Amino acid sequence: MQYDTITYSLDNNIATVTLNRPDVMNALNTQMRAEITDAVARGGREARVVVLTGVGKAFCSGQDLGNGEDATQLDLERILRDEYVPMLKAMYDCPVPVIAAVNGAAAGAGANLALAADVVIATESAFFLQAFTRIGLIPDAGGTWFLPRQVGLAKAMGAALFADKISAKQACDWGMIYETVPDEGFAAHIARRAAHLANGPTQAYARVKEAMMGSFDNTLDEQLAVEARLQGECGKTRDFKEGVVAFMQKRPAEYEGR
Repeated sequence: MQYDTITYSLDNNIATVTLNRPDVMNALNTQMRAEITDAVARGGREARVVVLTGVGKAFCSGQDLGNGEDATQLDLERILRDEYVPMLKAMYDCPVPVIAAVNGAAAGAGANLALAADVVIATESAFFLQAFTRIGLIPDAGGTWFLPRQVGLAKAMGAALFADKISAKQACDWGMIYETVPDEGFAAHIARRAAHLANGPTQAYARVKEAMMGSFDNTLDEQLAVEARLQGECGKTRDFKEGVVAFMQKRPAEYEGR
């Protein structure tokens, strides 16, 4: 697929997907959603970590409501089902870790696109906004699923009902995101974080995702069985053998992702 609303780069096993509509704060239209879906899936095949970020002052301002269409005539159910769901599933199901590098405002569906990533790292100046009730809608793009699991029902409900801006620091304090970073050193920090995952035990990371994401639906006994199965699979990987040898030899492990 040719990319016109995003850019895609692959370097040292790091796939970087950059939202590239800065004139509209990287608002999501039909084309961008299709390109993100394709690029994230591509990164899952070609790389060992995917980084999703934005150009300009915003990460993503959410649904594009100013592209010449009458927004009140949009078939929102169809758009969510046919365009958002594949994009979010590509993020959620990606076989390698996905980092959302939130470089600025993340509002509406843009906030929840970020929260669909495995790890969210934001600049100190960034903020998150569940803007939906400001125009008579409910949180979508997975917001009603991600938020309660990340911050608990009380804070998720307040964020949705009041549609308040949540600063990056507040989001971190709530447990919504992993960490905040000074704006000045953001790019370098993301590069270090991505390199760490790109050089790590990729097969173990995939099973970490599977175990963590499935845990909410399991009893303790069921989850313990999942852990045993997945750990058994990890124990058969080349990376586990390398990790043990490196530990015994007191040297950094050289993982190959297999």
